[in-house]
Amino acid sequence: MSIDCFGYQTTIVNETSLSGVGVHSGIKVSITFRPAEADTGIVFQRTMENGEVHRLRAVASQVSATDLCTVLGDAEGASVATVEHLMAAFYAMEIDNIIVDIDRAEAPIMDGSSIVFLDALDRAEVDILSTKRRYLRVVKPVRVEAGGSWAEFVPYEGTRFEIDIDFECSLIGRQSWKGDINPKTFRNELARARTFGFMRDVEFLWASGHALGSSLENSVVISDDNTVINPEGLRFKNEFVRHKTLDAVGDLALAGTKFIGCYRSYRGGHKLNSLALKALLNDASAYEVVETTRPLQQPISMSRGGDLVAVSSPMYSPWM
Repeated sequence: MSIDCFGYQTTIVNETSLSGVGVHSGIKVSITFRPAEADTGIVFQRTMENGEVHRLRAVASQVSATDLCTVLGDAEGASVATVEHLMAAFYAMEIDNIIVDIDRAEAPIMDGSSIVFLDALDRAEVDILSTKRRYLRVVKPVRVEAGGSWAEFVPYEGTRFEIDIDFECSLIGRQSWKGDINPKTFRNELARARTFGFMRDVEFLWASGHALGSSLENSVVISDDNTVINPEGLRFKNEFVRHKTLDAVGDLALAGTKFIGCYRSYRGGHKLNSLALKALLNDASAYEVVETTRPLQQPISMSRGGDLVAVSSPMYSPWM
């Protein structure tokens, strides 16, 4: 049974650590997951080169950039980049409260997917707390458009993603992934999908200080003749849209809590995901805050007439 059936906040039991390189910086980085109390949310504790520690809450209001990856930043200039794969793992595995100690300005890319982070969370184990989780339930459509791309939230009793991509590259073309997000679905269908890029863009990216840590060990690379360079090939025939869906899950995790609704996008990316989330959060008439009426350890229903009821605006707002 999914942890989320209980409608209560979670954290982890045990500390666990990982290290790798940043896909853009190429610098080695270490992270440690630590348990956190209820209503802490997801917090990155960035240790700066001078020893100062900055706390960056993983919420939409702290997103400072969305070019090529999602970046959290504060007014003092501390930042953590490429948080989306890690945030997707937290969201899909229903982790509400956790401290992430990090010693560099970019999360490690690992193999380019979320599976290594899931393995780390398995080692850490999940602890169900006694504090109720508050959800954002979408009650009316919210849509944003940019050029030929668009994204929208619509009401839905569950958490669903419907992602479409459309590339001129013949290897990719138009691909779709649609499904409800839960721990099992994410682990089996999305978590292993890797980030991808084109050989033709490499020199430009390097010149702009990006992709310095990219390699065939952490990225699917597409050659100039539209074939996959990686010797092992693709993990899924439609790995590209699966990874774009993984990215969307991670970007929308910056709502600060789980949402109940359907997120759809066409030719989206980090910027469009961020714009759509901020449009939703900025329209108080587009969502309601709900929580379970059931005691701990009793399953809940997502149905509107079931066990989730609207509550007044909380003093603690995880998405602010």
